[in-house]
Order: sequence, then C-alpha cells, then structure tokens
Amino acid sequence: MGSGKASLPALPTGQQQYMVVGRFVPNAKYGEAAPMCKVYRMKLFAKNLVCARSRFWYFMGRLCRVKKANGQIISVNQIHEKKPLRVKNFGFWFRYESRTGTHNAYKEFRALKLTDAVNQLYQDMAGRSRAKSSAIQILKTAELKPSECKRPVIKQMHSKTLKFPLPHRVPTTAKAYKTTFKAARPNTYY
Repeated sequence: MGSGKASLPALPTGQQQYMVVGRFVPNAKYGEAAPMCKVYRMKLFAKNLVCARSRFWYFMGRLCRVKKANGQIISVNQIHEKKPLRVKNFGFWFRYESRTGTHNAYKEFRALKLTDAVNQLYQDMAGRSRAKSSAIQILKTAELKPSECKRPVIKQMHSKTLKFPLPHRVPTTAKAYKTTFKAARPNTYY
C-alpha cells in the first residue's frame, strides 16, 4: 500500500434524509397537462445532496420510467428531526438482496433521530446478514408508540421500573490519602 490512507469500502455512516421533488420535462409529444409530467416527491436517505439526486433518478427510472436525460429536479431539501433530544422507537420496512435472493424485512430500533436509526439498520444488516448498503432499499419508516412495538429487544426498554445499576463503583479518595501501594485492595463491588 502507498503512504496515504487506503480508501476502504465503509458502511454508510452519517446518512441524512432528503426530500427530492422532480418530474418528466414537458416536450412536443407530452405537454404540461399530460399525466406523464406529474410531479413526484420522494423521501430518501443519502450521504449528501449529490447522492440523494442520484438515488432519486435510480428509483424514478424503476417506478416511472423517467430518466435523468428527460427529467428535471425541482427541489432538494434536507429533512431535520423535530425533537432530536428525545429517544424514539423507529420501525423500518425494507427490502434487501442476499446471496440467495430478495427478501422483505421489518426491524425496530431506538434512537434520538431517524437518521441514527438508519445507520443502526445498515450496521445491523451488515453484521447479521452480510447485506451491503447498496443492496438495501428502505420502503417505509415510522415512529412507533410503545404499544405498537413488536420486538422484545425494544419492548424491554418500555418498563416503568427499568433501572441501570452501577455495580462497579470506584470511590474517589482525597489526594492527601492517596498512595501508590496499599496493604489491602479496596472493595468496589457493593
């Protein structure tokens, strides 16, 4: 390898949510009123604005048979979380391609932001199913109420009596009483 950093194919971290609006450009054959020239709005997860536009054309080509050459993007806006300091439950309906075929799946995550939960989804699918980020298509996302959650890993966090004990507590000692060696080890498990 060279002296510089090697570019390794990493998982997509720092995903952002974008809303891309685009349509088929009216021409002599299809006028402004033609049903083909409908405006399409799509919410996408991408690393940056350029990737969001690219993903938009990828899905438009599959869904509406409109390609970049005969279409136009009207606007691209980044969507921010309304309450980024509150923990929420998120549900994901997605499709991914494994080595054996295409599968539909549903997963739940707890996070502060939807984009953080998307990053968790990519990490989880890479670890459990060896699915690449390019092989995952998120179909639908939803913020779930505690009663709507299905997975036990998420439901266990909704208990009113949930506690996180600190079993290994190291007491702080005043500097006057600190020494390098002691006759007896302190007991830190209470």
